[in-house]
Amino acid sequence: MRILHISKYYYPYIGGVENTCKYLVENMPENQFAVVCFNEQKDDRIDMVNGVKVYRVGAKLTIARQALSLSYFTVLKRAIREFKPDVIHFHWANPYPAFVLLTMIPKNVKLVIHWHMDIIKQKKIYALIKPVETMLLKRADRICVTSPQYRDGSIPLQPFKDKVRIVQSAIDESKLTIREGDIEKIEKLQAKYGKKKLVFFIGRHIQYKGLPCLLEAEKYVKSDCEFLIAGKGPMTDELRENFKSPRIYFLGKISDDEARICNYAASVFAFPSITKNEAFGLSLCEAMYCHTPAVTYTIPGSGVNWVNLNRETGIEVPNRDVKAFAVAIDELLSNSALNKKYSDAAHKRIVTNFTLPSEINALRNVYYELNVN
Repeated sequence: MRILHISKYYYPYIGGVENTCKYLVENMPENQFAVVCFNEQKDDRIDMVNGVKVYRVGAKLTIARQALSLSYFTVLKRAIREFKPDVIHFHWANPYPAFVLLTMIPKNVKLVIHWHMDIIKQKKIYALIKPVETMLLKRADRICVTSPQYRDGSIPLQPFKDKVRIVQSAIDESKLTIREGDIEKIEKLQAKYGKKKLVFFIGRHIQYKGLPCLLEAEKYVKSDCEFLIAGKGPMTDELRENFKSPRIYFLGKISDDEARICNYAASVFAFPSITKNEAFGLSLCEAMYCHTPAVTYTIPGSGVNWVNLNRETGIEVPNRDVKAFAVAIDELLSNSALNKKYSDAAHKRIVTNFTLPSEINALRNVYYELNVN
């Protein structure tokens, strides 16, 4: 089967959707793959990434986080002509490429939509996007969503639920397994903070990640601990200014290796996302794999509460209730037996459900349903 993925960006750009696309492309050797995506630069170019041909469209303009380029028509048409796909696998939300695709997708080519998220934030322009979204869903042969919760909570998907299949997101275990020298690094990190228990957060500093809720909750946490805040974003400076507790440490952007060490060193993973913009939570999966129980908010329609099961693998509290979030952190820090119980269950849940083989097998079943000769 020849499968053309259309993603917003692609490796070496790092993001949740981009990582998912790369994992799928590189781990199904029975198929042939190519990728169309935007280039972070303004030039169109073609390159090879681990044996996969990647057509990159120069981003000439960006509006509401959507890259735009008239050359997308030319590049996509070329990719379809040269690669001759049996299936086009489109990663939503990516409205402009969806519009371009609808103008030229051959009738005999099957279309799989990977529905990573609803369009929520761009309410003012959604009226312009909705017709494209609806046409795309009508044209789709199958629609993949990352959790049952997102399937059932997504308004645009309700008329098309007969075409929806669950293809859960997944983590790459090879990035997270303990390797030589890690134990010493974990101990060194813990010693750096006086061997106090650590609460760890990693993610972009943007509104839906809920970081202000976590930093407000810190005021109510009674345990003697330290808060490590990794990542950066448009809210970073404001957060540094507004939250100056001596036990809050802003680490900035850290590497995958550093993130792994922090996950294993921490006693609690704080995941305070507050809206279904957080459709799944790969960083949550990574922490749970590293035996770190999480505290999360209830997010209707999000897969977060499917990944972290309340009172089984961690603790879930009412959305935006900072005092309840603090109480949950304290409970996990003060009750070592409960922490161990949840951490073991968290690791087992990720290994069983949210590693690459599970995701690949789920998608393989979707492709087989298409009955492509």
